[in-house]
Amino acid sequence: QVTLIESGGGSVQAGGSLSLSCKASGRTYSSYAMGWFRQAPGKEREFLSVMSWTGGSTFYVDFEKGRFIMSRNAAKDTLSLQLSSLKPEDTAVYYCAAMVLGCSGSKCHDPKEYDYWGQGTAVTVSS
Repeated sequence: QVTLIESGGGSVQAGGSLSLSCKASGRTYSSYAMGWFRQAPGKEREFLSVMSWTGGSTFYVDFEKGRFIMSRNAAKDTLSLQLSSLKPEDTAVYYCAAMVLGCSGSKCHDPKEYDYWGQGTAVTVSS
């Protein structure tokens, strides 16, 4: 069982930055894939980025390459998602998630494939 707790959301003006964190507790394994998603009001949950629990390569959805950076602090069992150059359309609840058996390709993008989710942290970007 893994518990994920996100933090760091808030309200910013367009062009601003935020740093989101996801603290993992419980048993985690090197096989896990860790993802970030977001869900805007009235829209489906949307994939943002994924990396393995042990680090290594990180994959991002195209539209936010360069603006969002995912990283991991192994010593603190924490994932981060650095958001920059924020736009009003980035307004959403941001979630981290864990997939027990890892993923590859399009499987990493599908929220239904993930086994554990945090409660989310809200980001509001005003123009």
